[in-house]
Amino acid sequence: MKKIKKIMSFVVVGGSVLSASYAPADELRMSWWGGNSRHEATNAAVDEFEKKYPNISVKTEYTGWGGHLERLTTQIAGNTAPDVMQTNWNWLPIFSKNGDGYQDLTDYSDIIDFSQFPESALKAGQRNGVQNGIPISMAARIFYYNKDTWARAGLDFPTNWGELMASGAVFKEKLGEKYFPMVLEGRDVMAMNRSYMIQKYGVPFIDEASKRIAYSEEQMVEFFQLYADMVTQHVVPSSKYIAAFGAANLYEHKPWINGEWAGVYMWNSAINKYNDNLKPPMSMALGPYLIKSGASDAGLFYKPAQMFAIGNNTNYPEDSAALINFLLNDPQGFRAMGLKRGVPLSKIARETLVADGVIKNKDLSVAGLNYIDVLPKNSSVSQYFENPKLLGLFEEMLQDMDHGNKTVEEAADTFLKKSKRILRKAMK
Repeated sequence: MKKIKKIMSFVVVGGSVLSASYAPADELRMSWWGGNSRHEATNAAVDEFEKKYPNISVKTEYTGWGGHLERLTTQIAGNTAPDVMQTNWNWLPIFSKNGDGYQDLTDYSDIIDFSQFPESALKAGQRNGVQNGIPISMAARIFYYNKDTWARAGLDFPTNWGELMASGAVFKEKLGEKYFPMVLEGRDVMAMNRSYMIQKYGVPFIDEASKRIAYSEEQMVEFFQLYADMVTQHVVPSSKYIAAFGAANLYEHKPWINGEWAGVYMWNSAINKYNDNLKPPMSMALGPYLIKSGASDAGLFYKPAQMFAIGNNTNYPEDSAALINFLLNDPQGFRAMGLKRGVPLSKIARETLVADGVIKNKDLSVAGLNYIDVLPKNSSVSQYFENPKLLGLFEEMLQDMDHGNKTVEEAADTFLKKSKRILRKAMK
């Protein structure tokens, strides 16, 4: 490929930065979502790649999380997808139902060093046995708390579900109506309640064989009742209350910044965004994972935090593979990216960054990953669990409950019926 000068211009759409420049045909395009720190780190790594491979030019296209899926959907449908793209684990059934939606990365195993990655992690990037994506890092949702606010409430972090439920009344009494032990969005509720149900019943959320939610009507009512009880007992603010603060990320809301919302059930790979936005001197700390007595499985939502894939419409698959390998396995690449995409999964990257002092056990993300490694993980998560339509339906039911438009029983019944149609269509 001929080296081309990068010409970049940007427009702001819905708070996200989008590339709006003309891309010559002989220039690699790479896209991803994230925050400013990820943008800066990835651009720095791409600059290092261009220094090492002066015959290859890369145009970077990046956005925030909001709207990225819709944008990528339009690009893939129109055969204008980037050569290299950050993609999500649960998007594989959407874009590559039969494994043919992305390039098979094993075709470029002479370029990408797959030996640096555990087989189990690589399998998570496969669809129909085809290596569609390569995981950058692994993550799970776990409990983190604002240690200063919890100390003001006079409470230790909860060690079981009962203690969490009891903490709401204490927060309300000691700190006031505005203070809550945790804050959860719809996707957080769905993941946390799934964990509780697996611990109690040993049943996964989705039964792929029957293409439906695996729970009975009574269990689905229990699933929604758990959220309703958390709202009633002042453990979490309702979706209606959260919506009153606008459409920003939770960590950008004033109640979070001021320490009024004092905990999250969050990806370990994302927790530093929450910690960094707290008003000093407040800070977050890792809490115990809540597991029911006698449970043999924590019910963790454990998956690739994100993956790199190569688009089917690329004219330069080898150069694209070289870029991926550089970012994940080359010291110049992964040193530039640091921990902005989570703790690297690549063995050489992790060992090098430990030696460099970049990966530190006291870091919230690293501490979380170390904790995740020792928790019991016997159940896998269906790639359909985060289906956007399924998640949208669940969030709609929570909102209907919070606005008084549906009872718990009505929300559970509607979710079971409509989710069946969503899953059957998704699994065709």
